[in-house]
Amino acid sequence: MQPGVPVDELDRAIVAALQLNGRAPWSLVARLVGASESTVVRRAALLGESGMLRVIGVVDVLRCGLGVPVLTRFRCRPGTTYDVAGAIAARPEARFVAVVSGAADCVAELVVPDHAALGRVMVADVPGGDRVIESETHAVIRTFVSNHDWNPGVLDPKAAAELRDAAELPFEDRFRDDSPERLDELEQAIVQVLGQDGRMPYKTLAAAVGSSESTAKRRVESLVRRGCLRFRTLAEPEVLGYAVEFMLWLEVEPGRLETTGQQLAAHPLTRYLSATTGRFNLAAQVALRHYGDLFRYMTDDVGSLPGLRAADVTLQLTTFKRAWVPIPTALSDRKEP
Repeated sequence: MQPGVPVDELDRAIVAALQLNGRAPWSLVARLVGASESTVVRRAALLGESGMLRVIGVVDVLRCGLGVPVLTRFRCRPGTTYDVAGAIAARPEARFVAVVSGAADCVAELVVPDHAALGRVMVADVPGGDRVIESETHAVIRTFVSNHDWNPGVLDPKAAAELRDAAELPFEDRFRDDSPERLDELEQAIVQVLGQDGRMPYKTLAAAVGSSESTAKRRVESLVRRGCLRFRTLAEPEVLGYAVEFMLWLEVEPGRLETTGQQLAAHPLTRYLSATTGRFNLAAQVALRHYGDLFRYMTDDVGSLPGLRAADVTLQLTTFKRAWVPIPTALSDRKEP
């Protein structure tokens, strides 16, 4: 959270509404959070100007055949972790980068054209160079739930359901066996523009991509329906009242992977969960309201997972990049603690 920028309950409610539906009309958000539309628009603008809130359109790289994601854990030479994280975040392949504590110093999600390209990225041209002592890469083979789907629990269930109904979420299971979609030139232009501003009005979007407003609207709706485009609200969990964020790395018996994945994906604190190759076959991102909740979460929630063999936690200290977008607050933290 930006130091010196106050956030109250109304701000949290607005951010939570956009987390549930990034393109929800301001009139709908205002009604559900109990404020006037002008107040909601003004509050959201202030949050955006402070760098604490942004909505972007995100293309599903697997669905569109644009690349494959891998999760990589890095161990760095003492005193170099923040420099390594900055070097990784500067790479175009990096979608998510964070400095962490625990058995790894830095964690990144990279999207590469294919698995063969890992040889170039992780062997021939290692991000961070000789400052990296060791790296461990896990290819993502299935995503159970992603940050787009997370309900932070700020709004009541009725309001959350109304926002979700309006969003028409594409779930990955609907497209698991389908061939990848290929975006045409206009669709590529649309996702590129929405990647900068996911709430751009259709009239503005149409002018930016050189189409009619009705065509732009129809194409966006088609991209969402086909599972190619989702809208991501970028706001640090702390803004929503979650003080602790961490990566959870699990080794699960292969025959229990589906059951365990579904159970963990359904947990309200799970922001992201994927099945991966490598030493750990489940990788999750979790948010807790208080640091004191971590022990109970590990003993009760993680400890009850079926087929669990081992678990590792890497606490996120500073996040450099989310959904391809650099996080402004990381610039002031870019030093060794």
